[in-house]
Amino acid sequence: MSVLPILRFPDPRLRLPAAAVTAFDADLTTLAQDLLDTMRAAPGIGITAPHLGIAKRLTVLELPDENAVRIYVNPRILWSSEELQDHVEGSVSMPGVTETVERPARVRVAFQTPEGMESTEEAEGLLAVCLQHEIDQLDGIFWIQRLSRLKRERVIKRFQKQR
Repeated sequence: MSVLPILRFPDPRLRLPAAAVTAFDADLTTLAQDLLDTMRAAPGIGITAPHLGIAKRLTVLELPDENAVRIYVNPRILWSSEELQDHVEGSVSMPGVTETVERPARVRVAFQTPEGMESTEEAEGLLAVCLQHEIDQLDGIFWIQRLSRLKRERVIKRFQKQR
């Protein structure tokens, strides 16, 4: 399909909540494929429609060591564990910088398939991290907002320096 331009931090559109998808049609399928192509070219393992400036609740994941593309429409977290885990995160909108983020170790997520079917999924490890990271983005929470002020300022300085 198409590799589309990715919004770069600090674009204010990265902090806007995305609207629910209501049309489960060929346009949604095309957008999901465009997200996949763009994510692979970035490269990344997760991307949302808002990363492309499209305010729709759609995310695509392709995790290492998995032979599957995961597409989540209108995902939301139903439950998260009290147990936490640290994981190094980054963003296709802020390439070249990463930092350790603490998040719940397990989550239960409700979502729809590209065909509109309702589903739930429990996740742990990298999948749990990715789902939380991308759902945050859909809610208008850019990943560095999960960092302490000091770490966030350091990440921003590193990003500005490399640009």
